[in-house]
Parts: sequence; C-alpha cells; structure tokens
Amino acid sequence: MTKLSRRQAITGAVAATPLIVKPQTAFTAQANSKVGFGVLGTGGRGRYVGTFMAQDKHGRLAAICDKFPDRIDEGKTKIPGGDKVPAYRNHEQLLADPNVDVVLIATPVFLHPDHFVAAVQAKKHIYCEKPAGADVAGIKRLLAAGKQADPTKSIQFGYQQRFSKEYLTAMDHKKKGTIGDMKMMISYWILGGEPPTSFTNRYQEDEKLRNWGRWMEYSGGPIIEQDCHGIDTLNWFADDMYPTHAIGTGGNRYPVPYGDWTTDHHNIQYFYPGGLTGWLISIKHTAMYRDVREQFFGSKGALETSRMYYKLHGPQPNSGFPNADDLRDRSLMERRDSPREITIDAVEAYFESIVNNKPINMTKTAGESTLTAILGRMAVEKKREVTWDEMMRSA
Repeated sequence: MTKLSRRQAITGAVAATPLIVKPQTAFTAQANSKVGFGVLGTGGRGRYVGTFMAQDKHGRLAAICDKFPDRIDEGKTKIPGGDKVPAYRNHEQLLADPNVDVVLIATPVFLHPDHFVAAVQAKKHIYCEKPAGADVAGIKRLLAAGKQADPTKSIQFGYQQRFSKEYLTAMDHKKKGTIGDMKMMISYWILGGEPPTSFTNRYQEDEKLRNWGRWMEYSGGPIIEQDCHGIDTLNWFADDMYPTHAIGTGGNRYPVPYGDWTTDHHNIQYFYPGGLTGWLISIKHTAMYRDVREQFFGSKGALETSRMYYKLHGPQPNSGFPNADDLRDRSLMERRDSPREITIDAVEAYFESIVNNKPINMTKTAGESTLTAILGRMAVEKKREVTWDEMMRSA
C-alpha cells in the first residue's frame, strides 16, 4: 500500500497533469444566468448531491474534480452534464476556475476543513457535506475560516433536516409551545445490513483513502460520520445550543474484518443547559431493520420527525383504555409525509439563498454539531463523563 502524504491527499499532487475535458459550444444565455457549481469529490455523495444541483432550476454544473481517474470517469457519466465541463485533478484548479461560483465539497471527512478553508480563501459559495471534520483540530480551523468568510457568500452544510418542510413544521410547533416545556429528546440511528465477516480491497494504491469510511482517522468513525445527522437535529431543537457534557457506552458486537472502528452501537446521553437532556441511540448491523427518527417530549405533547414524515402527539379527550396493558398509541394529532427526498429541499434552499441575495452561513452550527458527535465518542471511549471544555482542550 502506497503511503499518501497529507499534501497529496488534499491536492492530488501525485497527478502530473490535470485531466481536462474542454467544454463544448458555449452555454446558452439561459444557462449562463444560472449559478455555476463545481463538484469537489465525485464519489457516491458528490454524484448524488451534484445530480440534485444539476437538476435544480438555478444550478448549472461548471466543473468536476477528483484525485482519481476512475472517479472522474464516474463524474462525467453519472452527473448530468459531467461530460461537457472541465475535469480537474486537484482542488486548486477547480477553485481557480472563474465559472465556478459554488464548490460542493464531497471529499473524505478528514479533508473537509482543508478544502473548506481553501474555498473560503477563494471567495466561493460553499456547500460542504457533513460532518464538518474528523477531529477537533480540523473543526477549529474550519470554524475560524467561517468567521472570516465573505459575508456575501452562502455557506451551507449537508445537515439537510434543517431545510425539510416537515422538520420546519415540527420546529414551528416547538417554538410556538404546542408541546409545552420540552426536557427530553431522543435520536435513533438504527440501520444496516448483516455484520461483515470479510472485506475485499479493490485498490492497490491509496488504500486507506479509498476506503476512508472504515478508518477513524479519515472518517471520525460512525458516530461522527453517520450519526451526526441526528445529533445536529438535537442541537437544532435545543435552540442551537450544544451540550455541556456527555456520558456514553458502546462497543463492537462483531469483529471488524477491515478498518479500525471501535464501536458498532452507542448509547450516549447529552446534557444541555436548562435541564434539557438528549439521547443518541445508535446500532449498526441490524440485518436491514431501520429506525431513523427523532422524538421531542414536552409537558403538553410530543413531536416525532424523520426524513419521511413528522408527527404531532398530544392528549386526546375520551381516549379511555380497556386495561393497563393496552399500549396502543391514540395520541396522534397531526401527521404529514415528506413528498420528496429532503436533500432536494436543502439544495433548493441553498440556490435560492444565492439568487435572492440572502446569504446564510451555517459554519458555527455545523461545527458545533460535529463537535457534539466527537464529545459523545470521547465519552464512549473514555467510559466516563466528558465535558465540552475538556473536549475542546484536547486539540
């Protein structure tokens, strides 16, 4: 396995020359009126979000970029219009392209801070995939850069629950006091296939970078890379506060055939100011059983949110129970299903913030949500209470 330097991982410096596909005939006037975006990292998530961006009425693919030639090829063939735009091998070339107004950062998690800082310095609009980074030091760099960003630029992160109309309706109920005094929140992140018993590595070069999700240094591990969505939602419903401390348990139920994950299940309790408590209940390898949602319990009712729906529960009059064992839920007051994948909501809101000249900057909340995930991981690893201040002093 070839050892990859940080410089090579960030820039793709091992490539002698960029792979550039010359654009065909100049874009039409209508296309030029759209917001040109470049995809930095054409792996699965870059292609997925990049496709939604290309399909948005305000979006226009302007360039793609990846260190690896096979990923470039996938970007060309799987992102609409990818075969008609320049294809770069390092992020510096992408950021120097004057046709790129927005950079979609979809690189491995540990590179997010470096690429974010570079995009801020290039004065680009930024859509950065979650989480904000893999470690405390990287997130501190990202937070510092976000404070220095051009205030006319929109900076959004891939915490798409914040843009779902169903989540926003639930938040409106919470703010109006519909459920009363909320003191308890739970995020469930339970999903996955059968536990792996073997692993086939497809790559001879840059093996860890290619398989980054399985390595703690590259991804932050499952609490940071996967469960951060639910953690961000907890922080959001806590009025964008972060917890003062956390305790947690977890471990591996099954042997890890490749990589260095230390946990495949986690039960973490977060303590927020004002007596508010949040739980993360996370289990991997569930043989395709899925339970991904959040619950918010107040003195007058409860809210439940997910990527597919939201529910409002409250006291129902004349709902007597035949006996003490009748546990059927009769409290549902309101429910609405999500009409589409909520990433589309996030992309639409992002482009509208640009074209309507109403820039947003999510750096602070995205950084704090990622740090909250790291706080929980530290509590599990250390098997004791860990405070926010201790976590921040660790790097």
